[in-house]
Amino acid sequence: MFRFEHPQYLYYLFGVIPLLILLYASWIWYRKQEARIGDVTLVQQLNIHHHPQIRRWTQILSLLIFLTLVIAWANPQWGAKRQKVKARSTDIFIALDISNSMFSEDVAPSRMEVAKKFAFDLIDKLKGERIGLIVFAGNAYLQMPLTRDYAAAQVFVKAANPGLAANQGTALSEAIQTAEEGFGEESKLHKSLIIISDGEDHDADAIAAAANAHSNGMLIFTVGIGTEQGSFIPIIVRGARDWKRDASGQPIQTKMNEGLLRDVAQQGGGQFFRLNGTSAVINALEERIDNLEKEEFEERSFAEYESFFQWFLGMAILLILLQWVLDNRLWKKISAYV
Repeated sequence: MFRFEHPQYLYYLFGVIPLLILLYASWIWYRKQEARIGDVTLVQQLNIHHHPQIRRWTQILSLLIFLTLVIAWANPQWGAKRQKVKARSTDIFIALDISNSMFSEDVAPSRMEVAKKFAFDLIDKLKGERIGLIVFAGNAYLQMPLTRDYAAAQVFVKAANPGLAANQGTALSEAIQTAEEGFGEESKLHKSLIIISDGEDHDADAIAAAANAHSNGMLIFTVGIGTEQGSFIPIIVRGARDWKRDASGQPIQTKMNEGLLRDVAQQGGGQFFRLNGTSAVINALEERIDNLEKEEFEERSFAEYESFFQWFLGMAILLILLQWVLDNRLWKKISAYV
């Protein structure tokens, strides 16, 4: 298995962009200076120490040196030794509502942003469990299967938006069925579904789907986003802010359907939570999940890794020496052949 020991250092690779800008600016500056002196071709022939091909190659080498040093700093590694590890965990799907009603701003800054932050923080709290992600609106989509790649799960949560759904609505029953399919048939225990939604569901099958899933061993928790007073759904029309409207032109008001979310949680054997304080709800969910029976599993993981930073560091040193050779006018001896 390949990995970087310090992947956060790879962000420095974005430094290539300002470096490219700087090199391009220096190239423009040299061209202007040569044009001020006289005929550009004649100036280049007379000034072999600043031949354009020398500059071009030294600039390319500067980029390569920067890239290899950053990669060496991040320390690429390859798994060298595997070991068997026994662990216990619960399988959990997080189902995130991405319907248009989640854009409502009855909770600041919007239901969608509050829900995404909650899901992001929840993943942090549930590390050690296997986590999967479902997004749903008019249909439900398995965004990420069960995994312990928590960083990837959080990336998917950040990217969630209504554009991921082909149809709008709030299909809670489909989200539940998608979770059932995602868990598979291996076990009837150790599986939970956490639905984060405003509950504005026009699908009468949600409660029946929850009861059926619970009979197959799934626990369903629901987390309600929004207020009972509700709010309009903001949209942008021709560059101006407006409200989503019905066929008669009246703004559509969306409210959290607490009753439905409570019924789904009750039939699913879990519990309903109103999302007021994020940390309080997360702690309550963590406590409930910790009390569930854990499934013991065995997996093979790498216990030792071999580092390869020295290869990239050596390459950077060679490139620096090559750049020094070009800068020290040895190019002059071979320029006649270039």
